[in-house]
This record gives sequence, C-alpha cells and structure tokens, in this order.
Amino acid sequence: MLADRLRQATDQLAGVSDTPRLDAELLLAHALEISRDALLLGAANGRRVPEAFEALIARRLAHEPIAYILGERDFWTLSLNVGPGVLIPRPDSETLIEAAIAFFKDRQASPRSILDLGTGSGALLLAALDHWRQAFGLGIDQSEVALGFARSNAVRNSMSDRAEFRLGNWCEGVEHRFDLILCNPPYVESDAVLSPQVHAFEPASALFAGPDGLDDYRVLIPQLSARLNEGGAAVLEIGAGQAADVAAIARAAGFEVQARKDLAGHDRALVLSPVLFSCKDRVIG
Repeated sequence: MLADRLRQATDQLAGVSDTPRLDAELLLAHALEISRDALLLGAANGRRVPEAFEALIARRLAHEPIAYILGERDFWTLSLNVGPGVLIPRPDSETLIEAAIAFFKDRQASPRSILDLGTGSGALLLAALDHWRQAFGLGIDQSEVALGFARSNAVRNSMSDRAEFRLGNWCEGVEHRFDLILCNPPYVESDAVLSPQVHAFEPASALFAGPDGLDDYRVLIPQLSARLNEGGAAVLEIGAGQAADVAAIARAAGFEVQARKDLAGHDRALVLSPVLFSCKDRVIG
C-alpha cells in the first residue's frame, strides 16, 4: 500500500535528509504524476506504488538533491527548472529581493532596468521582474548550461520578452547602466566541508571563491559603480560572517553599505549604493 511504502521510504531517507518525510512525499507524488497536495488529499488512494518510485528513492539515497530529481524548485513566487550544472536556488536568497524592494520603496521609485550577475537559473532576475512588471532585465553567466536553464525559466514564467541572458564574466562586456544590480556570487571557502548533496552535485564554480571565500567580491565590486544609474543600488548575497569583510571591500570602492538579515537572523544581503546617492539606513562600520 502507498501509506506503508511512504513510511518505509521516510525511514530510509532519514539518514540522508533533514526532511525525510517531505522528500518521500515529493518523490512519491512525482512518480504518481500528481502534486504533493493531491497526494496528501488522497487522490492516489487505492493505487499501487509506481515502479519509478524505487529508482527515485535510490537517487535520493545517493545524496542527489531533491530539486535535481524533481527537475524544479520554487523560488519567491515562481517555479523554476533546475538540474545538474546549475545552482539550486535557496530560500535565503529571497532576502536579496526583499532588500531590493525595501530600497526602492524608501525612495518611492521602481527600477526599470535590472542586471543579474551570475544569474544561474535566472531566479533573482525573474523574481525581480515578477515584482516589477514594467522592468526589463539582463542576466549574465559564464555557464552555457546555466543560461539554458535561465532562458527556459523565462519562458516558463512568461517573461522571455522582458529578460535577456548572455554569456559573460561579471560586468565585462556590459555597456549599459542599470537601476538595480543583483548578484549571488560564489562565496564558500575553498577548504569548506559541504554536505554530499551540495559538494558532489552542484557546480563548484558557483560555490567556491578562494581560501577566504572573498575572491569574487574583490573582482566584482569595483566593477559595479560604472554599471549603476544614479539613485540605484547593487544587492549582493553574502555568507555567514562575511558582512564586515565584504563591506570593507565595498567602502573602498566608494559605496555605502546596508545589511539585510535572513529569516534566521544572519546578515545575508548587502545593499551597496554609491556614496553620493546613498540613503540613511544602517551602515556597517
């Protein structure tokens, strides 16, 4: 019976997942080709356990991320295609969208042009475009695989007419200025120990950034002021404990810096605004 196999799968996954019951439900619903909500409401009652379910459980037991197995991940208000070769969007990254919304709300303005550097799946850019329906955006990434996902996600979420994606390395080759720049760069220390589902499956180029995790900030931040419109801002994701170091790099490049905390209370996003056009919010000293 489905209920019995679901309990067994939950027990199996307890050793590889922090959310074994959720994973088991998602994988069973995927194998049954119904939604998890439908599964929980009894839509599959009386059906046999699909043969495909065993293969899905085996993949998860090998630490493959649930998002790769399902081929999608929810982010902000969107559902996104993901798979090997592209970083899986995390809920913590939604802090960048919240920080950008707060920045422009304080100015009673809306960004009309948005640049997403290291766009990956397109999560940040498409979330911003979903919030600001009159805006247009450009996503840059050095991975053709990632750009393939980003373009498919723009189509999936009916934003391909407002989102363009290009191959590139940070701001190199970008000629226009933008009201808002978003970026979730690699920031993990090169010797950091990550969980198997991250280290063995997600692209290292989107994770690691030198011995202190700051290599990409040192390259990226000095390029930002030349790509910002007056009154605009860049919002960068940071790792735990990196706020002061990244803020120092930003101040040296002529920015004032505001911090935004994630739901766990950790500094997760830094809002960089050129000194002449910065606001009076909290500045990291």
